[in-house]
Amino acid sequence: MSQHSRRHLLALLWTGLMGALSLGTLHAQPLDKVTVAGWSQPISEITNLLAEPDKGFFRAKGIDLGYVPGTGGGSAIQNILSGQADIAFTDPAALYLALDKGEKLVAIYNIYPQNVFNVVAPKAKGIRTAADLKGKRIGVYSLSSGTRQNLQVLLHQVGLTEKDVTVEVTGLLNFAPLIQGQVDATAATDTGLLVAKMKGLPEVDVIEVKDHLNLPSDIFVVTQATYEAKKPLLKRFLAAYRDSAAWMIASPEEAAKLAVTRAINGRDEALNLEIIKLRNISTVSPTTQAKGLGHFDPELLQKGADTFHWLGLIGKPIDMNQVVKTDLIP
Repeated sequence: MSQHSRRHLLALLWTGLMGALSLGTLHAQPLDKVTVAGWSQPISEITNLLAEPDKGFFRAKGIDLGYVPGTGGGSAIQNILSGQADIAFTDPAALYLALDKGEKLVAIYNIYPQNVFNVVAPKAKGIRTAADLKGKRIGVYSLSSGTRQNLQVLLHQVGLTEKDVTVEVTGLLNFAPLIQGQVDATAATDTGLLVAKMKGLPEVDVIEVKDHLNLPSDIFVVTQATYEAKKPLLKRFLAAYRDSAAWMIASPEEAAKLAVTRAINGRDEALNLEIIKLRNISTVSPTTQAKGLGHFDPELLQKGADTFHWLGLIGKPIDMNQVVKTDLIP
């Protein structure tokens, strides 16, 4: 072998060795832990998060994803305030209430731009408008959930308060008390109603909260301190989340299949698919179609804050321009 060939071979071997070493270093690099505080247990509508062991959207961005379950948007915020999680998967109502208490929070991503909350009553009850709820027993998932806060919005729109009704905690996605007549109506979500119908819920009247105030259903919220200290990490998280949401929109059948083993309520693949399709619909809006997934309609969130103040649900006005930050959205 000539000296030139020998040098060339050594150069190739050296390049290969350095490549292998750098690849090993890359793989050896520890992932950054990011924990999401959810408003629910790991249910099928958040399959894009639950599919992380299978799809690795967050791992691809150098993130080790964690999930802390909750009992509503309020509990998700409590879990970031107490340091149990980094990011709250919560709703605007819970955010307004926390801000009203003086919490320093930032909204960084619009998960579901469409309001999916409703109030459902059996046809026989004759509850067809918000005014018809007066004097009725109404179920909510929990006292810290979006179902309760959106119920409050509905009541206030027609001059009623919670004092005019009896609020009963019925648990997450639980229509049994309604079917059994323990409550006259129940506050729910589109997916909760879908599940109930597929399980034999009789004919019902549905009052859609979006017809009164079409606030986003869920948003990602962090503390002001987390926002200021972890911007690069939060950017990576949101890019990974956006990729996971885009995957679920593009591949609902695959998501429905993964939910069978990943979601606590996911045994029925056909039901998973219907739930995932509904959640995909709520993920997009004219704003996201123009600007991309995760973008806010700031005027709508301000209208929501103004409405909550006007209705007396919060005690002081909130300037949402100080709360909504779009610089991290991919």
